[in-house]
Amino acid sequence: MVTVRCLLSVAAVRGWHLHQFDVNNAFLHGDLEEEIYMRKPSGYNKGTTGHVCKLLKSLYGLKHASRHWYVKLTSCLIDFGFTQSKVNYNLFTMSTSTSFTALLVYVDDIILANSSITNIVAVKDCLHDKFKIKDLGILRFFLGIEVAKSPMGIHICQRKYALNILADSGILGCKPVKIPMEQNSRLNKDAGDYLVDPSTYQRLIGRLLYLTITRPDISYLVQVLSQFIDKPSQSLLTAAHKVLRYIKSAPGQGLLLSIFSNLELIAYCDSVGLHALILVAQL
Repeated sequence: MVTVRCLLSVAAVRGWHLHQFDVNNAFLHGDLEEEIYMRKPSGYNKGTTGHVCKLLKSLYGLKHASRHWYVKLTSCLIDFGFTQSKVNYNLFTMSTSTSFTALLVYVDDIILANSSITNIVAVKDCLHDKFKIKDLGILRFFLGIEVAKSPMGIHICQRKYALNILADSGILGCKPVKIPMEQNSRLNKDAGDYLVDPSTYQRLIGRLLYLTITRPDISYLVQVLSQFIDKPSQSLLTAAHKVLRYIKSAPGQGLLLSIFSNLELIAYCDSVGLHALILVAQL
């Protein structure tokens, strides 16, 4: 997700076009490197009793199906002229004297960024000839993240995802609050009154962690709540529900990736971290 946000940030500043598409039946395109046999499916009566089928292509459900598909896609992109990133293997880039193309893959969902629509169409046509793709047009929704382009930049949020969390938790109609936690309040692991089924709390915290992709305002509190997932109490669940009530106040809140950003990497640390960095630099 860090790569996704970085790509969208650069696209906002550079004014790139952002398109999205996915691959139909992606795992079926993988080439097998070993001999694999399977029992005949129900209703298939050819052959005699005891016969099995030898697979010629990968199938959904095979342990290595995702790897076979990834190898096939990578090979195709490299042959087309893309270079695979060594930092994030899901990122592919291609640079020429007139354009720069970035392609980001998540299984079979693909984001394509380029300053030229012509180049985007060329990449789509190439992949469609190889795999049969479903063109989704301009990027608007990716992995639960809603993307909206405006003259000020690119706004990303997880409004639909946030509302789904509220609905699944049964508090969609709750009264919203302005702050997610009272000042100076402390969460205690040994508060007692432990939950009989901790999976409810664990699943909620997991979903809130994913929501922090576009909601850094709840990052600290969610990280604190995540420290108690092994043995949560009712008071901790109440604290998590208060975070949901805070989200209810503005479910569409997100991040604006401004076109006026200078694309400089800025890092922050406390005094202890700064002293550690100075010590490392001296060594």
